[in-house]
Amino acid sequence: MLVREIMTKSPACCTPDTNLKDVARLMVEHDCGEIPVIESSQNKTPVGVVTDRDITCRTVAEGKNPLTMTARDCMSGDVVTMTPETSLEECCKVMEENQVRRLPIVDEKGACCGILSQADVAKHARLQQAGELVREVSQ
Repeated sequence: MLVREIMTKSPACCTPDTNLKDVARLMVEHDCGEIPVIESSQNKTPVGVVTDRDITCRTVAEGKNPLTMTARDCMSGDVVTMTPETSLEECCKVMEENQVRRLPIVDEKGACCGILSQADVAKHARLQQAGELVREVSQ
């Protein structure tokens, strides 16, 4: 099975300058826990991601005001990406190795075109493969 068969296509994205409140609103509107941060609206190359955990741990837990911050202020950089043509098995391996629950998916130009989540794997993969992914990422 290839990633393109089960990924969420055209995910909500933001730029580094997007207000953190707007990032959180995107998470609510799209019922997701991660928003890819792209370079700009013209250049959709991922430069990071903001997760609900990033907002909690890097802002609220540190006593910072998330209403005065941008995606750049709390995003995780060094984003790991895969392509739509990558096998699900390879993506699971990468998720396990990097201890991430979601992977932005990029097209041949490097632009964000999808996202693969643990939930996508759980819905579509073999039970054993899904269980192994959850176990390894959760360690």
